[in-house]
Amino acid sequence: MAQLRSPEGCPWDKEQTHQTLTRCLIEEVSETLEAIDDEDMELLEEELGDLLLQVVFHAQIAKENGSFDMEDVARGISDKLIRRHPHVFGDEKGTIKKAEQVVDRWEQVKAEEKRSKGDDFQKNSIFKKLPPRLPALLFALDVWKRAHKAGLDAKMKVDWNKIESISYDLDAEKAGKALFEMVIACKRTGLEPESCLRVFVGKQVGALINGIEQNT
Repeated sequence: MAQLRSPEGCPWDKEQTHQTLTRCLIEEVSETLEAIDDEDMELLEEELGDLLLQVVFHAQIAKENGSFDMEDVARGISDKLIRRHPHVFGDEKGTIKKAEQVVDRWEQVKAEEKRSKGDDFQKNSIFKKLPPRLPALLFALDVWKRAHKAGLDAKMKVDWNKIESISYDLDAEKAGKALFEMVIACKRTGLEPESCLRVFVGKQVGALINGIEQNT
């Protein structure tokens, strides 16, 4: 990958960024899931390689930017596995016998990690367990449902009057057309629609959490 990204490497590989690769990552995950669903072990081996390539690709870009490298990624997940399995690697050996107990202990350790970093895990409980990198549309829908359920609609930075106007005569055909046109418009202006929506919704989550903290 370092050679592919070098001045003498591949023009396409050299142009890629974390943002432009998001679509590739989603596609590779989807293809891996399909291989699992089909119980095709030969295809699964291939798809896991493609998925690993995405990890290597992002790690190489990060290394070039001076952020981290592949060794840091591997060390980080190894340390996390050890830290979050005290019943296997730590002083709690033999204390957990059932899978559901493991999940509870994992969340406890995760909460302790959050607190050690200065984050109040309970204050953010509305968005607890929210997968932050679902495909952007699913992420956006999940965030809105949680905010709506908590009565936080008014705190979201969206134009509700415009939403009401759009919703008035919306149907599946019109919704699909509008979304498709927006995707095309983004690409024509050099934007990645998946990344744009995900980043915007992520900021919404941050703003909502800050609002909750200020009111507690």
